Amino acid sequence: MTIAIFLTALLGAMALGVPIAFSLLITGAALMWHLDMFDAQILAQNVIEGANSFPLLAVPFFMLAGEVMNTGGLSRRIVNLAMTLVGHVRGGLGYVAILAAALMSALSGSAVADAAALAALLLPMMIKAGHDKSRSAGLLSASAVMGPIIPPSIGFVIFGVAANVSISKLFIAGIVPGIMLGASLWVTWWWLVRKEKTEPPPRASRQQVVTAFKDATFAIGLPLIVLVGLKFGVFTPTEAAVVAAVYALFVSMVIYRELKFSQLYALFASAAQTTAVVMFLVAAAMVSAWMITVANLPAELVSLLQPLLDRPILLMFVMMLITMLVGTAMDMTPTILILTPVFMPLVKAAGIDPVYFGVLFIINNSIGLITPPVGTILSTVAGVGKMSMDAVTKGVWPFMIAQFILMFLLVFFPSLVMVPARWFY
Repeated sequence: MTIAIFLTALLGAMALGVPIAFSLLITGAALMWHLDMFDAQILAQNVIEGANSFPLLAVPFFMLAGEVMNTGGLSRRIVNLAMTLVGHVRGGLGYVAILAAALMSALSGSAVADAAALAALLLPMMIKAGHDKSRSAGLLSASAVMGPIIPPSIGFVIFGVAANVSISKLFIAGIVPGIMLGASLWVTWWWLVRKEKTEPPPRASRQQVVTAFKDATFAIGLPLIVLVGLKFGVFTPTEAAVVAAVYALFVSMVIYRELKFSQLYALFASAAQTTAVVMFLVAAAMVSAWMITVANLPAELVSLLQPLLDRPILLMFVMMLITMLVGTAMDMTPTILILTPVFMPLVKAAGIDPVYFGVLFIINNSIGLITPPVGTILSTVAGVGKMSMDAVTKGVWPFMIAQFILMFLLVFFPSLVMVPARWFY
């Protein structure tokens, strides 16, 4: 009965067009009413407590780093470096997009910010070179999925707070799977464009490569600083976010000198607005998460899936399928906040490593960003590229399927995630 009320309240509110954050509040209130313990004061206290978290301070600073990266010239220099390295081969602009997305993922941690930058910089060039517009937009969309996987990652921060899992370990464990996602896109793009008759740009000279590398040195230095700092315990993930934002501001304003003081207000306002949306979602989700615990919903779910607890791989497969279905209708942040308190008791009962589960869970949610009909990245690329959502969706299918295949490969072979992660630890 409790599960039925939870699903009816949440899905009913969403079906009526109620924003996700308010739908979560309504769900929490409905569960309180069902348990005959409704109290507006408890509701308010949980909302405040939901946002009162030190690790969540990483969110606004990573958001700001992403905004500065795109405005201050860091993104453009990374794309230019990738262009000099692989732009000359057949389908080279696609490989440029994948390589640039991997490098940019290590700067911002935001898939949407990476998608907007990549689409603005590379989509016109890919169309001019003769690549199919829809396919090019699909590749750019799928490449941005690496953003929440390769550290730093806002998705890992939110999951780590919601699940009480080490954010540093999540960051480190996401490195190799993020690279694997890029490799899956690389192979898929090679297969699709092997017969295309396009004119790649001329091969860059050695001097041009050296110049591009020097120009991008400060941009690619940021992920090295963050990863080395986390590896050796110099700073926490929250402090790493501050380092990333300050470093990006310094490089953009003092070294590259492309960011002016007059632009700072707009950057701070944009980062603050995006952060406010995320933080309100987190705060509202705390009410539902608390009521899920009080209503003993996880125990009901554990008893329901009891036969699968002795078969962790099959349980992971089922949880990933559920996440896939939810991801088609819901954005990444609310999916994490809603499903994490439901899944974590199952993960612990089955003896699954929480870090391993977190990596696959965030990969699944990241791919959900390019899954129609919601697909936030799809709408972003469609807007920047001035094309229809249907056209971008048509082009993204092969890449999305390749990423889902990789994800389920990681489900059946956990060592692909955990062996490199333990080495990095």
